[in-house]
Amino acid sequence: MASRTAVDMSRVEAFSRFFVDPGTAQIFDLSSVRLLRCAPDTVRQLYSGLIRPEVLSLFEEPGMVDFAGFRWHAGRVGRDSGYQFKLQNADLGFILLIKAFSTKADSIGPHLKIEVSPHAIDFLPPERLQEHLDRLASSVMTHVSPNQCAVHLALDVQGWRPPHDLVARMHCRARAHRSISGIDQVLFASNASVYGRGATFTFGSTDGVQLCIYNKTEQAKAIDKLDYWESVWRRSDNPFDSSDSYNYDPSQTVWRIELRFHHSVVQQFADGSADFRTGAMIDTHTYGEFSSHLDGLWRYGLESFRLVNRPGYLEPFWSLIRLDVRVSVEAESLIDQTGYKRHYKTAAGFSGKNVELFLGNFVSLLARERQGAKKAFSRLKEWECWGVIRDHYASKGKSEKAIYEHIRDLLEERHVRWGRGI
Repeated sequence: MASRTAVDMSRVEAFSRFFVDPGTAQIFDLSSVRLLRCAPDTVRQLYSGLIRPEVLSLFEEPGMVDFAGFRWHAGRVGRDSGYQFKLQNADLGFILLIKAFSTKADSIGPHLKIEVSPHAIDFLPPERLQEHLDRLASSVMTHVSPNQCAVHLALDVQGWRPPHDLVARMHCRARAHRSISGIDQVLFASNASVYGRGATFTFGSTDGVQLCIYNKTEQAKAIDKLDYWESVWRRSDNPFDSSDSYNYDPSQTVWRIELRFHHSVVQQFADGSADFRTGAMIDTHTYGEFSSHLDGLWRYGLESFRLVNRPGYLEPFWSLIRLDVRVSVEAESLIDQTGYKRHYKTAAGFSGKNVELFLGNFVSLLARERQGAKKAFSRLKEWECWGVIRDHYASKGKSEKAIYEHIRDLLEERHVRWGRGI
C-alpha cells in the first residue's frame, strides 16, 4: 500500500497511489499505473524415473505420434537442453523433454522435464494441472518421483515504462555475470544485459533468480499472440463502470516484469522455509504443492532486485508492485503464515579436495584437446555441479572471474611446459 509520512497528506486519500519521499518531500503520483495481471507464465516440472521402452520407440521416425491419449509431434532436441527427445502439443500447452544425456536410458534418473505454456497454466488450477503433469510422467516412466519445479512469475503493467537509467538504479544480489550474443549492451558490473535499444533488460543468471523487463506488446506481436494476451488483459476491466475507461488501454504499451526462478532456487525455498504455526519446513516437490507460496516468491524476487530512486529510497513504483501485487492463482496464499528463506548447501566441512582434483584433470584434458579457457569456462558453468565448484572457491575468497583466471593460468602453464606433445 502507499507510504504515509508526516508531510501534509490531507488531500491524499487512504490507500491511494501517492508516495512521498521523506528526504526530499517529493510526491509521486502513480494513479495512472494500471496493474493488468500477475500470474505464473511458465512452469517446468522435473521428474526422475525409469523410461518405459515403448516411449523411446516413438522417436525412431520423427513426426506425429499417439501418446497418452493425445497426438504429439515427436523429435530430437539439441544437447544444450540436457535431453535427447521431445514430445510437443502446443494446443494442449505441454512439451515433454525426455531422456537425460547424463544418465543411461535403462537407469533411474532425471529423465523428464515437462514445460507448461501460459495458456495451459491459465486454464487449469494448480491442483488439476499437477494431476495432468503426474499422469503424463507416469505414461513416460515407471518409478516416478517429482524432482522439483521451476517457475516464472510475470506482472503486466501500463502507465509505466523503464527509466532511461534503469540499469544504473537497479541493485541486484545476483553473483553471476553473463554475456549474450546479439545484444546492444552488456554491463558486467551490474550483471545486466540490454536488448533492442532498451526494449528488454535482463538481470541475474538463468541458474538462479533472474529478472527480465521487456516490451510485452512488441513481443506478443512478434509471435502473433497479441489477440490472446489482449483477451487476458481485458479481464481486469470493470464492466459495471462506464464512467471510466477500461483498465486495459490498447493504445498504450504493456511492459512485463518477469521473475524467473530456477528449480534449484525453488528447492532452496522448500528446504529453508517454514510454517510459523508448526515450525515445519514447507518441503514441496511439485508446482501444485508450491503454488500457495508464489506470493512469497514474488516478494522475495523484488527484494533481490531493487529499483532505487536515490540511495536509501526505493523507487515508489517498485514499492507498489512489491507490496500490493498478489499472484493470481487458484490456490490459497500462505505468505502470511510462512517464513521464507533459502537454504544454501555450503562447502563447510568439505575439504574441497575433489573439486580441485577435478579442476586439475579438467584443465589437463583441455590442454590435450587444445581448447581455450573462455569456451571451457562457459561450458563448465553449464554443468550441474558448477554451484559446488563456485561455492568452494567463494569460501576461499575467489570470485567467478578469479576461477576463470585460475583455469586460464593453469592451461597456459600446461601448454608452455608440455607443448604439443600433450
